[in-house]
Amino acid sequence: MQNLNPKDVRELADRPVTIGLFADNLSTLDEMEEFFSPPGLSRERRLEIFDALFRAGETGAPQRYDIEIYEEGIRRPSEAFLWVSRNPALTVAEILRRRDDLAIPLARRFPPFRVAVTENIINQVSKENAFFSLATALPGIVPSILALPFAVGEFASDTAFLTVNQVRMAFLLAAASDREVGYKEQRNEIGSILAGAFGWRAIARELVGKIPLGGGLIPKAAIAFAGTMVAGRVLERLYREGYEFSKQERAAAYESAFEKGKTVAAELWKSMQAARSAKGTGT
Repeated sequence: MQNLNPKDVRELADRPVTIGLFADNLSTLDEMEEFFSPPGLSRERRLEIFDALFRAGETGAPQRYDIEIYEEGIRRPSEAFLWVSRNPALTVAEILRRRDDLAIPLARRFPPFRVAVTENIINQVSKENAFFSLATALPGIVPSILALPFAVGEFASDTAFLTVNQVRMAFLLAAASDREVGYKEQRNEIGSILAGAFGWRAIARELVGKIPLGGGLIPKAAIAFAGTMVAGRVLERLYREGYEFSKQERAAAYESAFEKGKTVAAELWKSMQAARSAKGTGT
């Protein structure tokens, strides 16, 4: 835990980010503004958004923006984004694909980015934990392939690494959800992760018995994936709606995530074996 500093996540979330809206049609500008600052938000929250959301050329608007969004039919720079009026989620997806460095601050400030960003965080950290569970079976592969902000020195066990990475996920999800980030601020969530580090394995053991995969490595990685994914889903629900999964929802989520984890683990293992073979032959 000493190598996992929530200050880094807070600084990332607090990074200033501006969006400039370019359109000739006033109704399109209204549509853009309403999408990025939904009417259901409080007045105070919408005012915060408008501190970072501008109609290009309006009084007080900056000369440059981090993200520029153009109405269809207007000539735009290559780095700018197209406003897809019929499906604005496509615009959001393209922004996140090309500017993933801004994902956390965008999600924190603009609600339309939040679902996609939190989903990506959960999937990414779940895959990292599945990968680590496999990589520990291949000596020397972790330092060369797995590059995480806190991955220094030796971990006492797989459980230690997986748990710390889940805490890191909790920091990122809180930041993306415009919640407070830190050990003190998230003591309840972190306590649940630490308590569940062993508890969720009891459910996982039952799931392992349902598949004849053999060897233990794929089930082990699938368990790591499932436990991390469910922890992420629980946190996402908590930050979005204010309450956690019921016992039944949690069990169902474990089983679904474990099924997905089997596929992810098998694909990772195949890639790792291919990489080792290529390294061994010098190709």
